[in-house]
Amino acid sequence: MTARSVRSSVSYHAGQAAEQQVASEYERLGFLIEHRRWRGAGGEIDLIARNADGVVFIEVKKSSSFDLAAARINRRQMDRICASAAQFLEHEPAGQLTNTRFDAALVDASGAVQIIENAFGQV
Repeated sequence: MTARSVRSSVSYHAGQAAEQQVASEYERLGFLIEHRRWRGAGGEIDLIARNADGVVFIEVKKSSSFDLAAARINRRQMDRICASAAQFLEHEPAGQLTNTRFDAALVDASGAVQIIENAFGQV
């Protein structure tokens, strides 16, 4: 195994662990995790959660600090997630009129989770 493949494997597993931590936090808050790593035409959405208020599309970012994790979300990525979310909403009863929000869930080196609701309007 090369050094690059080891780093890639470690990153992949760290990302999966971060997604699990975030999913557990949303479940603790009363959400149902409906999909993990849902793939649409625009790309992958890490988590899709639902509660009585609507659907939440969640981008999970892990880094050594919350600030560094947040800095890893860029406009191009947000646009791809929005395109996939629009495709997902085609199958909802209210379609594009479904109450939605886009959250960023940040995980730092200690494993702490910070949720930024409606993050795409703030980045």
